[in-house]
Amino acid sequence: MENTVKITAAEVNKLRQATGAGMMDCKKALVEAGGDFDKAIEVLRKKGQKVAEKRADRDSSEGAAVAKVNADATSGVAIVLGCETDFVGKNENFVKLANDLAYAALNYNTKEEFLASEFGGMTVADKLIEQTGVIGEKLDITSFEKLDAPFVGQYVHINKIAALVGLSAKVDNAEVLVKDLAMQVASMGATTLSYKDFDPAFVASETEARIAVIEKDNEELARLGKTLKNVPKYISMAQLTPEVLAQAEEDAKAELKAEGKPEQIWDRILPGKMERFISDNTTLDQEQCLLDQKFIKDEKKTVAEYVTSYGDVKVTGFKRATVG
Repeated sequence: MENTVKITAAEVNKLRQATGAGMMDCKKALVEAGGDFDKAIEVLRKKGQKVAEKRADRDSSEGAAVAKVNADATSGVAIVLGCETDFVGKNENFVKLANDLAYAALNYNTKEEFLASEFGGMTVADKLIEQTGVIGEKLDITSFEKLDAPFVGQYVHINKIAALVGLSAKVDNAEVLVKDLAMQVASMGATTLSYKDFDPAFVASETEARIAVIEKDNEELARLGKTLKNVPKYISMAQLTPEVLAQAEEDAKAELKAEGKPEQIWDRILPGKMERFISDNTTLDQEQCLLDQKFIKDEKKTVAEYVTSYGDVKVTGFKRATVG
């Protein structure tokens, strides 16, 4: 017997607003549910489950990265709502869903807690399944980062990278400082705060690997008759003990003497030579340690030096969530 339930445009629009599904999908769901709104949502959810099952092995490598901070700026969250294609990742409704989810995520400490939490009359996990049916692509929370601190700020780069930074106190112009730092995290991809956080075994193995790469490059440069790259003995401040620095200073003095430079002007030249030695032998720190990186807005100073200009405040931590 043919279903003769009359579905109004207002009912279709209500379901569309609640789920984001297309007009025809909403109408079909309402017809199948005999006009029952809750049953229609269940119909769409079941459709999402079927689509999700078919696309379970797909890679959610695209999407939208977003970050949110609570009202008193003491807690922040950065998430990535993943999808399969960049086309969907840039869709206005998809980005809105990502932002709505991030606001909700502020109340949870882990991805597992968040997925099990209530969102729009269902769990977040069920919402992702529902929207998989609506959009036709696998949706997932591919990154979830939480940060708590006395003052937290965030920065999002074109919905591809979201960064959070925590400060030890809310100093004057903390909003400017924390945004600049979050931009630094997003742009330069630090993995830790300071070289002091490195494990000695990691530094040792990384030193060996990097020297091997440079020596290999130099073989090719020598073959081509080009200038060879400097082969550093060290790559981190963690290796530059007082003894190493003292020896470097003695070597620099020996060079100045060999060059015939008058001893009375050495004090003016040595600081620059030592600065160059440290720069050449701390490449790992400059790449991976936030505080030891060159500040992107003024490369004459490190991030640590920039932070110091704001007074008695320290960076307590940072988080980064990226698409892909």
